[in-house]
Amino acid sequence: MNLFETYSARVAAALAALAERGALPAGLDLGRVVVEPTKDPAHGDLATNAAMVLAKEAGTNPRALAALLVEELAKAPEIVKTEIAGPGFINLTLQPSVFTAILKDAVERGLDYGRGAPRPQPKVNVEYVSANPTGPMHVGHGRGAVFGDALANILAFAGHDVTREYYINDAGAQVDVLARSAFLRYREALGETITIPEGLYPGDYLVSVGQSLAKAHGEALLAKPEAEWLPLVRSAAIDGMMAMIRDDLASLGVVHEVFFSERSLQNDGGVDVVAETIADLRARDLIYQGRLPPPKGQKDEDWEDREQALFRATQFGDDVDRPLLKSDGSYTYFANDIAYHRSKFIRGFPQMIDVWGADHGGYVKRMQAAVKAVTAGQGALDVKLCQLVKLLRNGEPVKMSKRSGDFVTLREVIDEVGRDAVRFMMIFRKNDATLDFDLAKVVEQSKDNPVFYVQYAHARCASIFRQAREAFPDLDVTPQALARADLARLTDEAEIGIVKLIAAYPRIIEGAAAAHEPHRVAFFVHELASAFHSLWNKGKDSPQLRFVNQTDRESTVARLAFVHAVRSVLASGLAVAGVAAPEEMR
Repeated sequence: MNLFETYSARVAAALAALAERGALPAGLDLGRVVVEPTKDPAHGDLATNAAMVLAKEAGTNPRALAALLVEELAKAPEIVKTEIAGPGFINLTLQPSVFTAILKDAVERGLDYGRGAPRPQPKVNVEYVSANPTGPMHVGHGRGAVFGDALANILAFAGHDVTREYYINDAGAQVDVLARSAFLRYREALGETITIPEGLYPGDYLVSVGQSLAKAHGEALLAKPEAEWLPLVRSAAIDGMMAMIRDDLASLGVVHEVFFSERSLQNDGGVDVVAETIADLRARDLIYQGRLPPPKGQKDEDWEDREQALFRATQFGDDVDRPLLKSDGSYTYFANDIAYHRSKFIRGFPQMIDVWGADHGGYVKRMQAAVKAVTAGQGALDVKLCQLVKLLRNGEPVKMSKRSGDFVTLREVIDEVGRDAVRFMMIFRKNDATLDFDLAKVVEQSKDNPVFYVQYAHARCASIFRQAREAFPDLDVTPQALARADLARLTDEAEIGIVKLIAAYPRIIEGAAAAHEPHRVAFFVHELASAFHSLWNKGKDSPQLRFVNQTDRESTVARLAFVHAVRSVLASGLAVAGVAAPEEMR
């Protein structure tokens, strides 16, 4: 049960009733009408902006429209109070039985509480990580990995058909540099003493690739010219790096369904998909021959001072038109990326979400313009930028890693602090804000450590059920039995506040999915955990609020139902984040 959907429908029905009797014009646009929690619980349970956003279209003023709407809404028996606030907002206070019914629903549905109805269309493609396969992932890649994976989880929980995709950047100069670096490690594996020159990758992660090449080819590659050994070594190096990346992602609980090769765009079963895409754009007069001024303030690797084939990006919202072919006839990076996103659309994904590092911010408008063009306006691209991660230990910057050569690897961080700490903290801050990740703080067992605080709340819920079994060995604590409890016994202000938080969970999921913002769920479960810990502490001073009361079986059953709902919502939110919900904390 989604309280806010229910009362949005109530508001819409009230407006329709007013229109039917001629008090309002018919066909008002309700797109901007929202029902949300009041900012101050003293002002009621729900608030709507309906009168504020519809007054102009209705040809009246907000307070006059609010008065009509309040009169209509007051007819609902479960609405005990309606009030006009400020210039025309409407506050609603509901009967306690409304929240009792929601709590019962949460108890019965358990981990499925808040789950959205299936929405098979439109299918959603979430592309994330997509790190160049030139070395191990660093902690910055980890932020994008967790963000993308949590977002995919939220979308799926909200009912969407989601595919998780990784774009392998296996074309271009950087993979040739990787191959030359791996070839040096191959020679090293054959007994040579090597020096890694500047410009190649110095990390020891390529040692195993060199050893594999030596085992597979012996000394045969030494006699070949670079033009012959480079493709062999490049393929082996990419395979080795992708195996390492997949393993690192698996340690973080991240699994992609699709790994798409950039190289395949120019040879997809003998078809050049990039050429096909350019031909399609040209046929629709979206490419012309022209010259571009040099870019201002930032480097653009695709810019050349010459007449060239330009995509009409400005026609679709970009700042300048964009080149698709270099002077040597090869494709620009942008041309490959257009073809790649066109392939997503052709594969059945009109909704695309890309998770990129913050350094790609200048690339967003052109890519969104391209998606509009190649999908004829039927596709949409949302790009989420993840800001930098500053790795600290007790407030001090962490030194670089020997393994990677110049950065701390993601795997090193996971091995030190664990998957749960990495995943929760990566979304416990909005993606467009820089994240300070302190290796010492995220393993502290204190309320100042958000992941511990939330997991501890779940463990406390589990401990209450263990206490109840000791106090009442014959007690039926199945969800079906708990849903029959007398939930009207829950009358304390703190208990009611938590029930209202639980009522907000479906709206949190819906909002996080719509806005593509996983941090909303992390913030919510932390707020719920904090409220639950406070109630636990309140029970120390007020015995009547303790969850297990050996002298009052009925009260205990009601509170166990309450705790079951809290535990389910905490576990659900943690699952969306990809974090474990432990039964005990040691």
